[in-house]
Amino acid sequence: MALAALAGYVDAVGFVATGGFFVSFMSGNSTRVAVGLADALSAARIAGGLIAAFVVGVMAGSLVARRARRGRARAVLLLVAALLACAAGVGHVAAPAFAIPLLAAAMGAENAVFEREGEVSIGVTYMTGSLVKLGQRLTAALLGEQPLAWVPYLTLWLGLVSGAVAGALAY
Repeated sequence: MALAALAGYVDAVGFVATGGFFVSFMSGNSTRVAVGLADALSAARIAGGLIAAFVVGVMAGSLVARRARRGRARAVLLLVAALLACAAGVGHVAAPAFAIPLLAAAMGAENAVFEREGEVSIGVTYMTGSLVKLGQRLTAALLGEQPLAWVPYLTLWLGLVSGAVAGALAY
């Protein structure tokens, strides 16, 4: 939940700072690319750049996780913290626009915290899958199966939303 809250916080800050682009929600940026290609190429370039930075962050997080083996979560979180610190420094010294790709890279890297055998077991920067699982588990609970299996998915979503509220207020 805390990592989802961090993702929500950083995404809200990035969203407000960029005027409507995301640093952790790449489905939203994918839609922005598509709409931008039809309507405003500058928006498509910004969204595409953020997607590229996110993917580079995923790659960096995966590489750190694979190299660290033991203590991989700690190593990945150190990478995320370093990227966020660099973003804060760059945003303070230079223009905030230079910090935004670092935020996207940090959010991409954060997903490697829960990487197992090359696959992410818990997505902390995207919620569509978690909301689908929440609905499926609520249905199962209504049918008398696993009455509390939906709670982790609701908790993850609430973490992201509460972090986003905090990020928007802080910005």
